[in-house]
Amino acid sequence: MDAVTKLASQRAVVVFSKSSCCMSHTINRLFIDLGVNPSVHELDEDPRGREMERALAKLLGRNQAVPAVFIGGKLVGSTDKIMSLHMSGNLAPMLRNAGAMWL
Repeated sequence: MDAVTKLASQRAVVVFSKSSCCMSHTINRLFIDLGVNPSVHELDEDPRGREMERALAKLLGRNQAVPAVFIGGKLVGSTDKIMSLHMSGNLAPMLRNAGAMWL
């Protein structure tokens, strides 16, 4: 859990994902299209990945732990939450407040 918390606080937007996960790719692409440069941690390429995945699953309250998005050091959620925020127009202000987006 400490590794997740530490990594999540290092950048304005942090995404924990897996390189083979299409939903992770979608979320990462969304941020890039918005002009955000997220810090992406591929759990399947990290020696501590399984441990971090268990911690994220616990934080999210679900078995599927990726993608897990942190904005401003706080857990926002997974694909459904991020897309909901984006569609409602609330994601961009959140990203601006975290210093991840300038427009």
